Amino acid sequence: MADVANGSGVFAQIRLVAGLRWRILRNLMRTRNSRWDVFGLVWAAIFASAFVIGLCWLLWWGAYFSISRGQYAWLLLLFWCIFLFWQTFPIFIAGFGAPFEFRTLLRFPLRFSTFYFIGLAYGLADFAAICGTCWLVSIAVGVSMARLSLLPAVALIIVLFIWMNITLERLLSSWMERLLARRRTRELLFGLFILLSVSAQFIRPALIHYSEGAHGTAQLQQLQRLVSYLSPFPPSLAGSALIAAGQGQPLQFLFKVGGLFIYIAVLSGFLWRRFASQYRGEELSETSAPIQAAANASSVRLGRKSDLLAFFSPPVAAVLAKEFKYLMRNGFVLISLLMPPLLVLLFSSQFSGKHPSVTHTAITSDTFFPGMMGYLILMLMTPAYNCFAYESKGIRNYYTAPIRFRDVLLAKNLMYASILGFEIAISTALLSIRIGLPSTPVFAATLLALVFAIAGQLAIADWVSLSFPRKLEYGSMRGQRGSGVSIWIAFGVQILLGGICAVILFAGRWAQNPWLPAEAFAVLAAASLGGYFASLDALSGVAEKKKEVLIETLSK
Repeated sequence: MADVANGSGVFAQIRLVAGLRWRILRNLMRTRNSRWDVFGLVWAAIFASAFVIGLCWLLWWGAYFSISRGQYAWLLLLFWCIFLFWQTFPIFIAGFGAPFEFRTLLRFPLRFSTFYFIGLAYGLADFAAICGTCWLVSIAVGVSMARLSLLPAVALIIVLFIWMNITLERLLSSWMERLLARRRTRELLFGLFILLSVSAQFIRPALIHYSEGAHGTAQLQQLQRLVSYLSPFPPSLAGSALIAAGQGQPLQFLFKVGGLFIYIAVLSGFLWRRFASQYRGEELSETSAPIQAAANASSVRLGRKSDLLAFFSPPVAAVLAKEFKYLMRNGFVLISLLMPPLLVLLFSSQFSGKHPSVTHTAITSDTFFPGMMGYLILMLMTPAYNCFAYESKGIRNYYTAPIRFRDVLLAKNLMYASILGFEIAISTALLSIRIGLPSTPVFAATLLALVFAIAGQLAIADWVSLSFPRKLEYGSMRGQRGSGVSIWIAFGVQILLGGICAVILFAGRWAQNPWLPAEAFAVLAAASLGGYFASLDALSGVAEKKKEVLIETLSK
């Protein structure tokens, strides 16, 4: 192996690893689930391309306008916007990023320089890096069209800025990986991030209050003054270098470009040390010392749970107990359950109540309550479309144990229904305090519509979970998404059911019959419940047919 490593050059090793990755991807395309997953990702890429191209045109116009009109201060804002997006957006889409571990490259006889360049080049495959590169090229095109003589200068600045952003993003990702090696740390930081994100929305009324009466030019001057305080940082250096080139100041241009080189050198040194630790075989583990369990306490808890679940058959009760333990172990899911009540408080303060901060006229509870309940269903029902995500190798026990698969599906659906009922009850209580409950016909119609929407989705969600499974890991922030097909089916079904519910609710207003939606939803809820229970036996047959797919996908 060492002879192979010494005998191959850096670029030859990179070519071999890239060829291997391509062969792995091509082999994965032989499975039907992977092809459907790629199909869903292609559609997502089409919508993302529209977003990127639209901002490319906007940044091109901003760069062209800044150079042609001599208003160079706008360039600083453009570079800062791209920099912030490049470094912060990967945090928000961490669960949708490619879950590729660089330590897996160590199975190959790679030189450290090859390992470093592959790790650095991987940053270019990130969605934020692709967006940032396209936008920076758009700025370069706009500057060149305004003044062709600035093409060499802007090309050098763009290349250095891209290099610096990739190095910083890879360094931050590597540090975050080490910091979040323990599951509890990840869960605490995730919860803190969620709370800060939602809490920041509550200060919006204060910002609106203090910004009222301020002229647009004054706000722009304040923003530009804020950017001037950030002059030692890379985005300001890149923008200032371009401004110096446009104003014919070669010494200032060289000084700013030299500052970018210093940042690149320092960040590259830190990244080199971080990758060197991984190359030497650094192993991040969260294994804790074994603790002897208290037999008496566990037996008491088991007895209490058996009393609570005595109403169900033994297989359903056992799976329900297991699902509850899984829920208590998954800190990310527990923290995410705080979101619906927080969003109820946020939206009720923005769109309803006595003093709404977004709309001048408060939305009535008859309109706000059904809309808020529909939004909660949209948030909470998506995990049901991948209900075997955390089973891992335990999926084999369902096929070897003397139980019917309909009992497994029923227990999992009961767990999701219990979570939904708990969240809906808390949200309803908060809404009753904030804005009051709607009229009795609307309240009854909304509750029946929830039963129709939940029961109508459970059978489809079970089929999707069996046909397009995706394994998830406890306490992991990357790769935590369902398959592309399950995501698109979930959104399609929810949009369809939401449209049906909206038409029925508006039909009651058009017909001036307040009880018409409740009567219609009562019929639909009974039909959806009957269809759900009738589909359990058919889904058991689907589970038997998809046995190999489930075991292969979840056990790897």
